[in-house]
Amino acid sequence: MSHFVFIAASYGAAALGLGLLAAWLLVDYGQQRRALAELEARGLRKRPRRGPGDAA
Repeated sequence: MSHFVFIAASYGAAALGLGLLAAWLLVDYGQQRRALAELEARGLRKRPRRGPGDAA
């Protein structure tokens, strides 16, 4: 029975850690989207990608 408690606590800690990481990623994603929208509202746009043959 003592092994079960240790294993259950380990799985619980791992699940909690993964849940916190996922929540943090979702919050950060929202912050980055809002920051990008604010920059675009000010008139700043993403630069087009340049290919290897394009002049600098």
